[in-house]
Amino acid sequence: MGFVELFLIAVGLSMDAFAVAISLGLSLRKASLKNALIVGLYFGAFQAVMPLVGFLVASLFASRVVALAPWIAFALLAFIGGRMIVESFESEEDSEGKEVVLTSAKMLPFALATSIDALAVGVSFAFLKVHIAEAVLIIGVVTLAFSMVGVKIGSIVGARFKAQAEFAGGVILILLGLKILLEHLGVLRF
Repeated sequence: MGFVELFLIAVGLSMDAFAVAISLGLSLRKASLKNALIVGLYFGAFQAVMPLVGFLVASLFASRVVALAPWIAFALLAFIGGRMIVESFESEEDSEGKEVVLTSAKMLPFALATSIDALAVGVSFAFLKVHIAEAVLIIGVVTLAFSMVGVKIGSIVGARFKAQAEFAGGVILILLGLKILLEHLGVLRF
């Protein structure tokens, strides 16, 4: 598999992280370079590590991991999206002065949920005999870049329409989780 194919796979894998990064950007007052870099590094690292993990365990647990991954992603994204929707109904006084802090406790569930599909890709890489180091590097760098841009886009929109944008971000996360689950169940085909 060549660079172009790996790059296209990386772009496809980074779309979930991009959507979540936009949602995170919605909840930030200002998307500083530091915040964008934190999101990008978490998402990029998880998107890079998960194919490696999938690649390494492919022969042992492939069918079980692939079967559970969509359910885990759906549960995480639905929970996080639901929390965002509830928070969008807080009054301005309740949320005034609250700055979202991108802690490990906040970022780990997002990074895990958006990278589970990369685990399945890593399993397929093992069967296709892909050079895993090159694939991991490309996936990580592309996701880092897309995530940083997503935070900035979300921040721009969120600054103007915070409550509506946070509600929309929550709905997007839930729909993203539902899409992952329905694709796994064979109801949707993309």
